[in-house]
Amino acid sequence: MARKATDRKPLFGNRRSHALNATRHAFKTNLQTVKIGGKQYRVTARELRTLKKVLAD
Repeated sequence: MARKATDRKPLFGNRRSHALNATRHAFKTNLQTVKIGGKQYRVTARELRTLKKVLAD
């Protein structure tokens, strides 16, 4: 099982219809599974992008 390596939580907002009805909605994080040092982690896509930049140097 992959470890969750991020502490980011979903953001919440409203869906708005043409009649301006508001319904609560969660913007979930874009978690990706990646192997780092032989172990699997679940990180967000933004963090994965940053890791690739750091590890490329």
